[in-house]
Amino acid sequence: MFTMSRRAVLGSAAAAAAFGLSSKLEFVMPALAATPLEPMVGFYKYKVGDVEVTAIYDGIWKKPHDPTFIKNASIEDTKEALSKAGLTTEFMPIPLTVVVLKLGDRLIMMDAGSGVGQWQANATHLPANMAAAGIDYKKIDTIMLSHFHPDHIWGLMEKGTNDPVFPNAELIVNAVEYNWWTEPGRVEKLAEGRKPAGKRIADVFPNWKNWKLVDDGAEVAPGVRLLAAPGHTPGHSTYLVTSGSKQLLVSADIMYVPALLAPHPEWQGSYDQDGPMAIDTRRRLIDRIIADNIAICGSHFPFPGSGTFVKDGSAYGFTPTIQA
Repeated sequence: MFTMSRRAVLGSAAAAAAFGLSSKLEFVMPALAATPLEPMVGFYKYKVGDVEVTAIYDGIWKKPHDPTFIKNASIEDTKEALSKAGLTTEFMPIPLTVVVLKLGDRLIMMDAGSGVGQWQANATHLPANMAAAGIDYKKIDTIMLSHFHPDHIWGLMEKGTNDPVFPNAELIVNAVEYNWWTEPGRVEKLAEGRKPAGKRIADVFPNWKNWKLVDDGAEVAPGVRLLAAPGHTPGHSTYLVTSGSKQLLVSADIMYVPALLAPHPEWQGSYDQDGPMAIDTRRRLIDRIIADNIAICGSHFPFPGSGTFVKDGSAYGFTPTIQA
């Protein structure tokens, strides 16, 4: 038998309040239990006020350890952080969760996933898990995109043909992000490893007519507002969902792999295009959700992709939600 710390108990209560639940959420205690890598059920539903939120598991990238993944930390440092969080140290576990919001009769998808067979071998589950959750992808009205990295947008396109998977859905994105990636001559300016993705974006996206480009702070649906969160990419964005007194920040990649970046928010990921700006954004938004008791979900948090942050000196403590 063990005793939960007062901070963990308070975090559980705060998370329950943020998510609009009548009882405490269950959390993994990192020092006492291993966080499961993959869920037994590939979807998870909860409410934020009157908004029904469905977290859908796309899969996991079992990324080999790479000394360049975190620019200012060693592999030994990252393994230690994973171990403290109860995660495997055999590889870098990067799960991918896509969120669908139900606002009345309207279905809004937050990012489009990685596309079957277009990103990682273990990230192929979105269509089946969406169907299991009772969501017909053909009825998706709107897709709100955080940024143009492959694991968030390849699901918009059919493999091989690049035909749109959601031809009738409105595609909402920060104008800064769209314009940066589709700027003439952009592909030639990209690092070699990013040129294939950049070329696919430049060749396909400008031909689609269902884009809606918006600015920071725009209300993109009733109770849903885009908040710019630059650094990871120039136009990287989060979405703040408000229903009554409850709020949820769909945070995308401001805190990818929270096992690393919560205790070390100063670490710079190699996928952040502007590392110092990404750090500033991370601190600003995590401080806000703690201060304002806002629930949070993230694309690469352990499934179901949500959890609780608390201040821990100049860093943060993170406790992932356990799928009930």
